[in-house]
Amino acid sequence: MLERNIKLDGSVILVTGAAGFIGANLSKRLLNDFPDCKVIGIDSITDYYDISLKHERLNELKGYGERFTFIHDTIADRETVTHIFDEYKPAVVVNLAAQAGVRYSITNPDAYIESNIIGFYNILEACRHSYDNGQKGVGHLVYASSSSVYGSNKKMPYSTDDRVDNPISLYAATKKSNELLAHAYSKLYNIPSTGLRFFTVYGPCGRPDMAYFGFTDKLVKGEKIRIFNYGNCKRDFTYIDDIVEGVVRVMQHAPERRNGEDGLPLPPYKVYNIGNSSPENLLDFVTILQEELVRAGVLPEDYDFESHKELVPMQPGDVPITYADTTPLEQDFGFKPSTPLRTGLRNFAEWYSEHNNK
Repeated sequence: MLERNIKLDGSVILVTGAAGFIGANLSKRLLNDFPDCKVIGIDSITDYYDISLKHERLNELKGYGERFTFIHDTIADRETVTHIFDEYKPAVVVNLAAQAGVRYSITNPDAYIESNIIGFYNILEACRHSYDNGQKGVGHLVYASSSSVYGSNKKMPYSTDDRVDNPISLYAATKKSNELLAHAYSKLYNIPSTGLRFFTVYGPCGRPDMAYFGFTDKLVKGEKIRIFNYGNCKRDFTYIDDIVEGVVRVMQHAPERRNGEDGLPLPPYKVYNIGNSSPENLLDFVTILQEELVRAGVLPEDYDFESHKELVPMQPGDVPITYADTTPLEQDFGFKPSTPLRTGLRNFAEWYSEHNNK
């Protein structure tokens, strides 16, 4: 296992996308576990999905008082990002701000270029200049990549050693570009950076565009749910607490700065998968979801699920299976996501019931 070389307690940590699903949960975890840290959160709060969920997450974070500072803006604004780095001087940066979703990238490509390309470039430039004039600067940049970079890779499970230069969606292309940009900046400016390829993150107060949340909304309204590839899809569903645990562990070890034989810096750069390493068939997933929704009282016990299912072909940009090889994460950080799907969906169903009752 790698030794920790980044101290989070007493540090200023910048979390972009702080009102998002992962960003808010990570911020809360940091504030709970490291009582002397300060979290600076930025989020543009786009209306890609119901912003009331984003405000619900932010309201929880406001309970931490002056230890959490929220900035309502976009990382695509260069001046805003520069100002944040100049004023708060973050020691660790976790870039989670991004336009997510494979299908949305087909109809709204501009949002992906603005947030995922320009926004990430602004973060990299700010990290670069954080070392100006002999300043200590950013000790570790951690950023969100995605399992989507594997595209239609046939080799299972997906390994970070696999070639991933054939993206099948614009979203995947932007995430791969993040990894390439981070590598270049790590090489040129000795910025320690770690990319994390997340695999289908789910849980309470998650993203409504994700299947488990969208299915639930439709079933509650009595609408049909569409199951793609006729149910022959498998996903490596990863519970939010496992994702956050992985991120916090990774944050505390920055890739080491060292020089090569030519005397020039070797890029302090790493990429890890964070997934459950246990792909679930979509039809099995739907069965567990419906059982937990009934258990939580979200749906009645006599709900006719069969009449509300529609098996349809694969959507453009989708892949039939995602499956994470997390061996490097286990070896370097002693951690492997392990929350069972039923446990995670039970927690979601109970949250959904409580949320709807509000």
